[in-house]
Amino acid sequence: MVREKVLFICTHNSARSQMAEGFLRTLRGDKYEAYSAGIEPTSVNPHAIQVMGELGINISKHRSKNTKELLGMRFDYVVTVCDHAKESCPFFPGAGKYIHKNFEDPSAITGTTEETLAGFRRVRDQIRDWVLATFNGNV
Repeated sequence: MVREKVLFICTHNSARSQMAEGFLRTLRGDKYEAYSAGIEPTSVNPHAIQVMGELGINISKHRSKNTKELLGMRFDYVVTVCDHAKESCPFFPGAGKYIHKNFEDPSAITGTTEETLAGFRRVRDQIRDWVLATFNGNV
């Protein structure tokens, strides 16, 4: 069975797109091949690594990638997970279908470590639920 390729794009490829890639690989890896990239990549946020690890999904080996690194690849779906990415990258060469779902940027959450982690967990759970509902084999 050929798996469909999905590219998740956000601004920094540090949290939202990384978590979406991790969920799709883990939960629907039999049907989809997941990638992620950013418009202005930085590094994978340690809080994203921690909260994904709490669910048994290891993204500690992921690295932030620029969308330019993936030019030339064909994707069945290109998913922007923040409004900034959709505005900055409305077209990706080699995209089949486009999907957009804006998620809050957990990296922008301030407060104590526990408050920040609570925000990351909330966004993580929203991404998980959306990935499961959207990539249920009937996209």
